[in-house]
Amino acid sequence: MEPTQKQFNVGGMSCSFCAESIEKAYARTDGVEDVDVSLAHEEVLVQYDADRIGEVEVKDTLRDLGYTIRDQEKEKRYELQQAELADGKRRLVFAGSASIVVAALMGWMIFVMGRFESDSLAMDLVALALALGTMFGPGRYIKEKAYQSLRRGILNQHVLLEAGAFAGLLGGFLGLSVFPGFPTVHFFAVSVFITTYHILSEYTSLIVRTRASQAVQSLLNLQPDTTRRITDDGDVEEVSVDVLEVGDRVRIKPGENIPVDGEVVDGMSTVDESVATGESIPEEKSAGDAVIGGSVNETGTLLVEVTATGEDAFLNQVAHEIEEARAMKPGIIQLADRVLRYFVPTVLTIAALAFLFWLVAPPAWGAGPNVQRGAFAALAALILGYPCALGMATPLALIRGGGKAANHGILMRSGDAFQIFPDVDRIVLDKTGTITVSEPAVSEVVGLEGTESEMLATAAGAEAFSEHPLADAILEYADERGVEYTDPEAFNSVTGKGIQATVDGEDVLVGKTGWLADEDIDCSHAADEIERLQQRGLTVSGVVRDGDLVGLIGIGDEIKTDAAATVQRMHDAGITPVMITGDNERTAKAVAKEVGINHVMADVLPDKKREEIGRLQDEGHHVAMVGDGINDAPALTQADIGIAIGAGTDIAIESADIVLMGDRLGGVMDAYEIGRESYRKTRQNLGAAFAFNGIGVAAATTGLVHPVFAMLAMVLSVSAVLANSFAGQLRSGEGVNTDFTIKNDDTGEVVEEGATAD
Repeated sequence: MEPTQKQFNVGGMSCSFCAESIEKAYARTDGVEDVDVSLAHEEVLVQYDADRIGEVEVKDTLRDLGYTIRDQEKEKRYELQQAELADGKRRLVFAGSASIVVAALMGWMIFVMGRFESDSLAMDLVALALALGTMFGPGRYIKEKAYQSLRRGILNQHVLLEAGAFAGLLGGFLGLSVFPGFPTVHFFAVSVFITTYHILSEYTSLIVRTRASQAVQSLLNLQPDTTRRITDDGDVEEVSVDVLEVGDRVRIKPGENIPVDGEVVDGMSTVDESVATGESIPEEKSAGDAVIGGSVNETGTLLVEVTATGEDAFLNQVAHEIEEARAMKPGIIQLADRVLRYFVPTVLTIAALAFLFWLVAPPAWGAGPNVQRGAFAALAALILGYPCALGMATPLALIRGGGKAANHGILMRSGDAFQIFPDVDRIVLDKTGTITVSEPAVSEVVGLEGTESEMLATAAGAEAFSEHPLADAILEYADERGVEYTDPEAFNSVTGKGIQATVDGEDVLVGKTGWLADEDIDCSHAADEIERLQQRGLTVSGVVRDGDLVGLIGIGDEIKTDAAATVQRMHDAGITPVMITGDNERTAKAVAKEVGINHVMADVLPDKKREEIGRLQDEGHHVAMVGDGINDAPALTQADIGIAIGAGTDIAIESADIVLMGDRLGGVMDAYEIGRESYRKTRQNLGAAFAFNGIGVAAATTGLVHPVFAMLAMVLSVSAVLANSFAGQLRSGEGVNTDFTIKNDDTGEVVEEGATAD
């Protein structure tokens, strides 16, 4: 029996420890067979045996851990995200205010009164109120998560935080009731500070995630809300797309979006299907041909019979693919979390043993149990062991690298982009819009009779009234070269084949060579040239004047000027570039050869790109995917690193980890180099943080480290991480600047200028 599969959008996840806690909880839940957690998109995919466990119990596991399950209706889901953000802000304001007050109390004691211990019961009680208010007010949810984790035997950051917070609370109570001279205010302050820090870190993480995308909604908005349905009586009625059923017939006029997947019943037209295929040259459609919802009808009127609706429709399938890819995306465990997996239980153990040592050991040398020293040892160990600097190491590298990337016109949208990019060994490049500019352009002109200018004048004159994209390419090419041409005296478009016109009294045909042969035009003397152009992956149009073939025009998708140089940079970095496209193998290999790519995946259907990325990952490769179209979105989500060309579709941009603000392909390797440098900084930061933590925890076990000094040491460790993160940036004058200027490395010429969005 196939397992039941349910996908949930989950609120409250802040780091990969959260993802690990969810995975461990389900691993210990009877009946659950597998679980995949996507922290970046806050989604959990659970596979379970419905005979052993119900959906309610599956959901209760998430809720018990302290996470929320958002409504599956996307608009309500986005509303819940905004509500969570507002709650997070309120928590932070309350906790932050308490931290400011308790810091002021400590400052008054140390710098005005000149002592660490309080002799004012009022100050002690104020500090106690602030500690209790912070821990059980805005910090209550942390305790609930810690309790549920402990109940399942899971040690995570919530458990470590609450251990420190309750240790501070206990130390303060001991000072109030048992041991006069205890630094009561400072103990209570510990509870306030570490709770506030955790709320701050979670709020920052929540801000990043709520910017993510309403991509699926943007995708579905491509479909028109209404369409014209043809009734059985032949009448036309305007209806909502939602009420269409398989077998209904709809009429689509030129310039309109095709509302549904269907099959052409009547009419001929060119249809821009780049929404699905990514290919820039429109497809000719006539009776019997399939059309895709969301594509654009360009020239003729079509009568289309609906073949798929609802979840079976192309755009809805893509939306489902994106959501599933997010949940199934390979788990990325941050470097810090790999260490913290062992660090947390170690710190808790050391703190407990230190306390017990100062209770049990002193009698061995003739002294009594030293409760105060044991309390100092345990609390200082928990303070110095709480990974504040560690938690900042990656975000600071992200801020520094993000500022540098912005100056290059690159938006790094996630920490994964920094952590994983240095390990990437395959970069998969979509062809159209990524390697090429995604617009038909004349690549080569071959004159067979007369001059090239005369032949171009004939072709441009014939195409002057045409609305076909290939005609636009010919006219633009002629204009750029200053070729003068006259409008046709007569004009007729033969859909899917070419045009017939009269120009300066001469009969002219411009179109596919196969059609010209059907019109009894002799093309045999140009067969070699036609084959050569086709081998280059070009669409060949023949130009005929008064029955004679006078020239050939090769039209293709122009390759970006920096494509070859960027591919070479990939080779130099030890990365294998791979081109993936739905185009035919001949065209794909021609483009790949021109830019220096040796590995080509051609004839890949839109819904198979994600599978190809997954296959590379299954082979052990770390994969980055670069694309710009809707058909690329599931693959961008599936890849370890998704990179979107900023000139592409919203859905591609929202599915990516990195966005190139222009259409310059070289930004891919700029991002790689920035990511590698930032990851190096992260490792340095972690080394510094763990050095402070490790030495501090060891020193704390002596019981001689005052909690105030422990907190100062924690501040010092944060300062060291800050200094390391930004020292190089400050020396070089770099800043987090949203304006960018892109220059040619060789000539210094400004290629592109602009500004990133805040």
